[in-house]
Amino acid sequence: MPRATIFDVAKLAGVSIKTVSRVMNREPNVRATTRERVEKAVAELGYLPDQSARNLASRRSHLIGLVYDDPAAYELPSSGYIINLQQGALEACRSKRSELLIHPCNFRKKEVAAQLTSLIEETRPAGIIVAPPLSNMPKIVRAIESTGTPCVQISPGKQNGKHLSVATNDREICAEMTRYLASLGHKRIAFITGDPDHKAVGNRVLGYQDGLKDSGLKFSDKLVVSGDNSLGSGEAAAKKLLGRKLRPTAIFAANDDMAVGVMRAADRLGIKIPEQLSVAGFDDIVLARQVFPALTTVKQPLDDMAELAATMLLEGESEDDSTKGTKVVPAELKVRESTGPAPD
Repeated sequence: MPRATIFDVAKLAGVSIKTVSRVMNREPNVRATTRERVEKAVAELGYLPDQSARNLASRRSHLIGLVYDDPAAYELPSSGYIINLQQGALEACRSKRSELLIHPCNFRKKEVAAQLTSLIEETRPAGIIVAPPLSNMPKIVRAIESTGTPCVQISPGKQNGKHLSVATNDREICAEMTRYLASLGHKRIAFITGDPDHKAVGNRVLGYQDGLKDSGLKFSDKLVVSGDNSLGSGEAAAKKLLGRKLRPTAIFAANDDMAVGVMRAADRLGIKIPEQLSVAGFDDIVLARQVFPALTTVKQPLDDMAELAATMLLEGESEDDSTKGTKVVPAELKVRESTGPAPD
């Protein structure tokens, strides 16, 4: 017979998972009748939470969870993005003598919310860092909050004062990159959009449009092609753009993996970079510095963002209502050899 879970107790008692957790942790301000129903359900089901996990139930737990999109769900996954997140969170954990639990999570599966709450119940972390696109999915955030666990969202797309989040200035920095490409004489600047589930990435195409307007260039739907953040999608998008009679002289991709895909497509078509085509990306992953020519990109401070998010959780800042809102860590341009003057 399978072991009873907190979900079983909550269902039998007719209460939320958070209420069951409060009863099990002997927290005050729980109605006597509610406590009695929960304890009765616990006894009936023989529910026994892991004792080592219960020892971590206080806010002094020395464990932080990092939840992110499972790279295995993509044909050609991006590893650089995840590595930067992990490095930043680990830095904060080391300084606080804490541990980091990493949990790749396939948000496409129906049972994802139940899996997350079960994970939290078993490990009792001090808090959870949620990376995009999970950070902008209400069912994911609600599942974490239902356990009473503090949560910090990274780049949730929509910034407000209801939740604590850490983001970068996607729109402003993408406008700056577009203006930089225009300053090199490029008039046909194309853009490859990222996965639509990443709401923050949507701000990048808005920045691209802002940059065109600032540079006196007209926006054209024909110069915008969709990708899914993978290298393969960048290559496919570039083939579409570069196969046109009037092809762009510069391509700005919403992340580095897709930008490298553009470079691969250009190489196969015999198009020289940057003499005939300038290419720019976003993130500044390790690969951006390893390819030739080195990729001009936006350095997204992912490691700094993750470190800040972990520090907030370990110091209990997420429990203070006065801190709710979005903290912005500015990004910066990294100009390298993949961009140059527009061809005649």
